Amino acid sequence: MKETVLITGASSGIGLELAKCFAADGDRLVLVARNRDALENVAGELRRENKIEAVVFPADLSLAETPQKIFETLSAQNISVDVLVNNAGFGASGAFAGLSLAWQLEMLQVNIAALTELTGLFLPGMIRSKRGGILNVGSVAGFVPGPGMTVYYATKAFVLSFTEALAEELAGTALTVSVLCPGPTESNFGNVARGKKIRPVKTLKMSAEAVAEFGHRAFRNGKVTAVPGLQNKLFVFLNRILPRPLPRKMVKFYNRTAD
Repeated sequence: MKETVLITGASSGIGLELAKCFAADGDRLVLVARNRDALENVAGELRRENKIEAVVFPADLSLAETPQKIFETLSAQNISVDVLVNNAGFGASGAFAGLSLAWQLEMLQVNIAALTELTGLFLPGMIRSKRGGILNVGSVAGFVPGPGMTVYYATKAFVLSFTEALAEELAGTALTVSVLCPGPTESNFGNVARGKKIRPVKTLKMSAEAVAEFGHRAFRNGKVTAVPGLQNKLFVFLNRILPRPLPRKMVKFYNRTAD
C-alpha cells in the first residue's frame, strides 16, 4: 500500500533527492519549502516521471506557527501523513558571539523546534494507523561539539539524540524511526552557512543523490542511525575513541574560514 510522505526542505539538495527516492516508490508526496516556484518545478518533474500525486505546500519553518498550520491544513484536506521526513535546516559559520543572535535563534526554530513539533503533530496518527515513520536528517556534526559553528552542531546533536530515543520508545511497533547523518555534501548548505567565506580545509563531498539514496534505503530497512560514506563513518568512529578534547580541537581547525 502506497504511503503519503511529507518532506520539508524539498526544493533542493538532500530534500529534493529524497523526494525523488520516495516518488520512485510510487508514494504520494507533500513537498514543503519556502520557494513556491521551485516546489512547483520539483512537483511537476516528479509527477511526469513517476506518475504520482505531489502536493505543494510553500511554508517558512522559521515562523513558530508554521508546523501547526501545515498540520491543520492537511487535516482539513483529509491528507493523512504516513512518513514524515524532517530535512529542512541550515547552519551559520563563525564564532557564536560574532554571529547574529536572531539568525542563530531562527536556526533553533527550524532545526529543532519545527522538527520536534511536526513529529509531535503527525506521530500519533502513525501510531494509530500502525504504519509509516519518521526520517530525520541530522549530520555527523551531531556527534561532536562544533567550535566555529557552535549552534548548528548543537542542533544536530539534538536531532541525533531525539531520533535515537524516539526509535527506542517505538521499538516493537510497526513504525520506523531513522536519522540520516551525512558529512560534507554537494549542496547549497555551505553557501548559506558561510556566505562569501572560504573554508581552507578541503574534504571529499558526497553527492546529495548518494546521501539521499543511502538514507532512503536505511529507512526502508529499519536502520536507526545511518551514516553514509567511509569518510564519515571513520569520523564518527574516531570521535568515540579519541580523548574528548581532541575532536573539538580538530573541528575548530576544520571550521576555520578565510574571507
